[in-house]
Amino acid sequence: MSKIIHTMIRVADLDRSIRFYADLLDLSESHRLDFPDFALVYLRSGECEFELELTLNKGREEPYTHGSGYGHIAAVVDDANAERARLLGMGYQPGDVKEFRRGEELLARFFFIQDPDGYKIEVLERHGHYH
Repeated sequence: MSKIIHTMIRVADLDRSIRFYADLLDLSESHRLDFPDFALVYLRSGECEFELELTLNKGREEPYTHGSGYGHIAAVVDDANAERARLLGMGYQPGDVKEFRRGEELLARFFFIQDPDGYKIEVLERHGHYH
């Protein structure tokens, strides 16, 4: 069974966005991944495990529009390859399974699929931060 775990939005200023979501929804930082070109900050309330992922693309100057600001929703499954095969068998067109690494450390194994309206859904294998 899958479980929806986070949704992602792109932001221009992490500190401002973290403050806003803390003030508005009482979300606080639960996890952070910082890379040379981008940073991911996960926010969560004490009420549930669902997280809001803030993505900062470093060096970007122009503001996002709603069209380029939306990222994806994400769900976690036990086995990304098996889930992809199941969806293919149902006639859907999921993307290839990919791995996200920091050096040799596996951070995530995942694929993307689009809903009928073109919204992206990330399907992550249970591992590390993603459970």
